[in-house]
Amino acid sequence: MRVARSRAELAQLRPELTGRLGFVPTMGALHDGHLSLVEQARSRADAVAVSIFVNPLQFGPTEDFDAYPRPIEDDLARCEAAGVALVFAPTAADLVGTDPQVRVSAGALGTVLEGASRPGHFDGVLTIVLKLLHLVAPDVAVFGRKDAQQLACIEAMVADLDVPVEIVGAPIVREPDGLALSSRNAYLTPEQRADAVALSRALTAAAWETDAEGALRAGRRVLAAAEAASPWVATDYAALVDPRTFAPVGADHRGPALLALAVRVGSTRLIDNRLLELTGP
Repeated sequence: MRVARSRAELAQLRPELTGRLGFVPTMGALHDGHLSLVEQARSRADAVAVSIFVNPLQFGPTEDFDAYPRPIEDDLARCEAAGVALVFAPTAADLVGTDPQVRVSAGALGTVLEGASRPGHFDGVLTIVLKLLHLVAPDVAVFGRKDAQQLACIEAMVADLDVPVEIVGAPIVREPDGLALSSRNAYLTPEQRADAVALSRALTAAAWETDAEGALRAGRRVLAAAEAASPWVATDYAALVDPRTFAPVGADHRGPALLALAVRVGSTRLIDNRLLELTGP
């Protein structure tokens, strides 16, 4: 496995990777969910590259940029064990620069749900993802469906800007009790970890319903019960939306709809989602 710690080193090492290249952009603190993305990329390519970069452009001023875990040596060992051919782990100064003037706009899609809670977040994500796609030049890039709105923004950017890469959304990887894998799960105390299962339970409850109002009501009921039972749980949003535009669906909606959740458990903000197939009231 080769490691490039700057754009210059990447430019030297990238030509060594011949054939079809798969790419998995990450912020490090790798877990089995990330490794599942590597496997998805491997199934579609001859070699896999991974980026490890904690993107400062996607963090707000009160968010956890400084505290975000950065176990780089452990991450590199995991990548090597997973058969990754190239890791790109640049510094912020090298990748972002000292005074960047231009950013990619996520448009209206980037202003709702996560975008409303974290203004400018998706603009920062897209700016760095676009830079990485240009620099790594993969044939296919794999992103997790847990960050469903992020994936929708990236798919829209690639389509609208004619970026020559195939985007693949990979299934959410969960713990045995249903909690979606996330690097931020490490922030949870044992008590908070038990409370966090409310997200997946809410999604499961909603999936039993056949209509939009019933699904949303069932999910919110589970979250409300969790809030009543624990001082740590506070719902940011629970919304049923079109999986492409993230506009709210109506009460008479039939077909696919995404139930998207954001919940604070202690000081940790967790997101999760599930695609539902609604047949109507």
